[in-house]
Amino acid sequence: MGEHVRMLFRTRSAVFATTALGLYCACSAAFAQDYPSKPIRMIAPFPTGGGTDIVARIIAQRLSEKTGRQVVVENRPGAAGAIGTESIARATPDGYTIGMVTSASLAINPSLYRKTGYDPIKDFAPITHVASYSYIVMAHAGFPPRTFKELVAYARENPGKINFASSGSATLLAGALLKSMAGIQMTDIPFNGGAPALIQLLGGHVDITMVSGLGQVNQHMKAGTVRPIAVTSLKRSSDLPEVPTIAESGLPGFDVSVWYGMVAPAATPREIVSKLNAQIVGILKTPEVRDRVLAAGSEVVASSPEQFAPFIRAEALKWAKVVKDAGIKVE
Repeated sequence: MGEHVRMLFRTRSAVFATTALGLYCACSAAFAQDYPSKPIRMIAPFPTGGGTDIVARIIAQRLSEKTGRQVVVENRPGAAGAIGTESIARATPDGYTIGMVTSASLAINPSLYRKTGYDPIKDFAPITHVASYSYIVMAHAGFPPRTFKELVAYARENPGKINFASSGSATLLAGALLKSMAGIQMTDIPFNGGAPALIQLLGGHVDITMVSGLGQVNQHMKAGTVRPIAVTSLKRSSDLPEVPTIAESGLPGFDVSVWYGMVAPAATPREIVSKLNAQIVGILKTPEVRDRVLAAGSEVVASSPEQFAPFIRAEALKWAKVVKDAGIKVE
């Protein structure tokens, strides 16, 4: 009799669970069909005027037009992007708070800083890999090596003699990865931003630095004050097609790109994530938006959530290893 009751209870529980799941799916689908029914908040975890903010506003403007609902960009800078990124993770997962993340805020900071307040894998629902750009390794005109292969040979002959100006955590770690893969030593000289690092390069006080686009150095290249050595992405830059990548110059697999992505809080319904992906990818693929993103220094990627999720995981693992191997920690 007891076993019969237990079997009946399990059967009714299974029916209840199946019914509840069906109702949840039906409600989620209906909710997604009506979405959005009010304004959407898009968090940008960096100040206004920067690359993240510019790309976020390009998307927000078009998404407002596409949905008929206002998409408001909210800048929440601080702690190298951690404050704004945490606020995305902690928001109500209903599709009305989404946000831009970057390689620094999502893939680097969780390993570099002891506390960020979020897990890059567990706390977010990836929507799309929006865009990316590579760094250009720039050298002062008086620096003897003229190619990346010559730079490596020079570094091996003169350990620690090359002065490398980093301009933030991303370039610091890019330099650490370069040194590790090439088996060379360089002297790191950290600066608070790309502008002061470039000033020191122009003055010949450092040998090389990494810049995020031609806009910063174009006039100096034309004047012959600095010259490009290599680009850090797997493929050559469309701005500098004649400059080889580090990967093709002796370090196969070397790939450092700064990227932007759009995410939502982890428990956001899948139907809403899919709807946002379709809308945002459609926006990114229009020629006008591609051109505007390119003018801001990046190239459109526009991936699916299923493509973006493993990319985030791979990037987080890569930079966690670099941080650990280099012994870098920031309080």
